[in-house]
Amino acid sequence: MGVVRDPDVARRIARAVVSDIALYNNKKVEEGVQNDTLFDVLKDEIEEGRNYYLSRIDPEIARTTNYFNHALVDVLLKPTGRIPSKVW
Repeated sequence: MGVVRDPDVARRIARAVVSDIALYNNKKVEEGVQNDTLFDVLKDEIEEGRNYYLSRIDPEIARTTNYFNHALVDVLLKPTGRIPSKVW
């Protein structure tokens, strides 16, 4: 398994990693959104996912893009808009 240098593949990896975080931590996601503590509740999972993502991609892509952070918003946060929260 080599280092990914293709930005499109790096973006897909970020989205897949965050998708797994959301899938396997559904209850934590729901509670985190309801209590406005999502990133605190998932701190360890997000850190582990980010480290895995960074281990798979070229450091230049990591330095010049925000694919993982964008995936957190697009894949983890946006779908939770249906959950009642103090935030919205």
